[in-house]
Amino acid sequence: MASCADILRSEFPDLDGEVFAYVTGILHGSGADFESVDELVEAVGELLREVSQDAKDDGAIREICQRLFNTLQLDEGRAQRCSQVLLDAPIQLSQITDGCDTSVDLLPGLLLKRGQTSMVNAKKLEKAEARLKAKQDKRMERDSLKSSGPLVLEEASASQAASKKETRMESSGKNKSYDVRIENFDVSFGERVLLAGADLNLAFGRRYGLVGRNGLGKTTLLKMIASRSLRIPSHISILHVEQEVAGDETPALQSVLECDTARESLLREERGLTAKINSGRGEGTEGARLSEIYAKLEEIEADKAPARASVILAGLGFNAKMQQQTTKEFSGGWRMRLALARALFARPDLLLLDEPTNMLDVRAILWLETYLQTWQSTILVVSHDRNFLNAVATDIIHLHSQRLDTYRGDFENFMKIKEERLKNQQREYEAQQQYREHIQVFIDRFRYNANRASQVQSKLKLLEKLPELKPVDKESEVIMKFPDGFEKFSPPILQLDEVDFYYEPSHYIFRSLCVSADLESRICMVGENGAGKSTMLKILMGELAPVRGIRHAHRNLKIGYFSQHHVDQLDLNISAVELLARKFPGKTEEEYRHQLGSYGVSGELAVRPVASLSGGQKSRVAFAQMTMSCPNFYILDEPTNHLDMETIEALAKALNKFRGGVILVSHDERFIRLVCQELWVCENATVTRIEGGFDQYRDILKEQFRKEGFL
Repeated sequence: MASCADILRSEFPDLDGEVFAYVTGILHGSGADFESVDELVEAVGELLREVSQDAKDDGAIREICQRLFNTLQLDEGRAQRCSQVLLDAPIQLSQITDGCDTSVDLLPGLLLKRGQTSMVNAKKLEKAEARLKAKQDKRMERDSLKSSGPLVLEEASASQAASKKETRMESSGKNKSYDVRIENFDVSFGERVLLAGADLNLAFGRRYGLVGRNGLGKTTLLKMIASRSLRIPSHISILHVEQEVAGDETPALQSVLECDTARESLLREERGLTAKINSGRGEGTEGARLSEIYAKLEEIEADKAPARASVILAGLGFNAKMQQQTTKEFSGGWRMRLALARALFARPDLLLLDEPTNMLDVRAILWLETYLQTWQSTILVVSHDRNFLNAVATDIIHLHSQRLDTYRGDFENFMKIKEERLKNQQREYEAQQQYREHIQVFIDRFRYNANRASQVQSKLKLLEKLPELKPVDKESEVIMKFPDGFEKFSPPILQLDEVDFYYEPSHYIFRSLCVSADLESRICMVGENGAGKSTMLKILMGELAPVRGIRHAHRNLKIGYFSQHHVDQLDLNISAVELLARKFPGKTEEEYRHQLGSYGVSGELAVRPVASLSGGQKSRVAFAQMTMSCPNFYILDEPTNHLDMETIEALAKALNKFRGGVILVSHDERFIRLVCQELWVCENATVTRIEGGFDQYRDILKEQFRKEGFL
């Protein structure tokens, strides 16, 4: 391939020697600093256009700069691949120069001779050098700022209009209601306003589902309520399932029991009094106090607490052995389940749940749905699982346009009522617009007619009194598309034949496993946590080798993998654009922005630190990164976690249109029904195909619950 010097000589044969030296100096001295062809055009394009004396237009100059940029990228890649060479013997430079004639002046021969007068505008040359220096200084300043200290994230804040009546009732202790009424409040995240003048009313005993697009502030609202940044009566107990249980020597069952502080306090006092009496140090009043304690323990049914805690843990997937294990033995996901179990056992007046189904398998979700249907106090749950909301919620709160709208009924009912409301709102708006236009025509026609002056004035007053109706604020449609510009190839595509696998020989994960998939496959894998779903995905991808048996993959197979813990694999301190640039160098910023925009990360979101994005927005960044290399087969581990419902629908449509194969692990029933044609169940060290699909699997699980007495 031609060098930069060759390209310049061929394109500009009459190029002045001084200009040639200057341009090649920029290319070789600052070549590594050019991140795109646009920067190269900015640095030398104007100079080359002037040298050509307008013989070449902007397009031709840009094409030459593109060739120069490609050559620089290639040279840089070669330089990075070059390895150091070990010499056979040391070289003495003094011996090499001994035979040289030092009297000869070589300098004139090394300098370029000027054969003609320079055609360069000195002022423009200085401007080009100044621009290049400013660009380098700016880049150095930006890099120094990034490495100078830890990332400082914006913080959420809340404000609320004062109510003298509520303050008076709270201070007097007369407010005994367990309903939550938060009126006229604002919530902000940094400079962004999430809610303005919003009202939130939660009736005691109702179960509310909080829904809305990613990044609008659902999680932030829960945090503001949990921290009591918004005014909530002090006698209402609040529990927010947010952080996992700390790992220590406490057994799982005991960890759940300890969250009932009243019971633990009574039992502690009872043990102390009993020990005092047994040691003969009693003062005679211990018996009466013990009677009071036993009465209170009986009142709160303390003797049934271990059984109730055990049922909750079993429903969430903890078997009898696991319930006796210490909390430090569990992974982060299982500790989050423990936190949920503690919250369910504690029975607070207001339970706040943020995507509780993300940490659960299908079996545990079905149990949780049934358990929450009999919940006695108030629940506010953020969830994007439509089936879960249909089973649990009695009301839906819709967060949009910086306000909260409440709807009675489950999610399906909410969708119907919302659609009807929007249609009525649009009809009223259009009717009023026609009425306004009709009145305005009359006003314009007779505005300067003295005989009609009084009528015109009355019409003007009528217009002023009309309420200002706004058109329907339609949410933008979410569109996702997986690139599929690849050639189809014939099976077998991906196959496991008689595969055995274990981490320890005493415990087989799989025995004699035989499965296969092709470019038409739409397969969903389900099963309890720990059954081996993630292990099987790693075997399919080739990250884990079978102990026995064969993994066969087509030579043209290119797998794209979406990890359940994708957030841990993202650099949170840089923007989404920088993330793609580091992973896939050599493209322009516009290309990275276009890729991110295809997954809803556009505008200001693309240049914000990834750490400041919501969970759903981080997932979209992960999708953009996964599809950048155009795979022909996707393996997705819990892809719907954190995504809002509109994005889940768009993801399902994109996977159905995709021309390659798909294997996914998911707990979202609706998503499974939309995408998957096969259902694989991981259990008992093998994989079974369920012919009846998800309905049959659901019936099997419910029958197991009845037999095991978890309901």
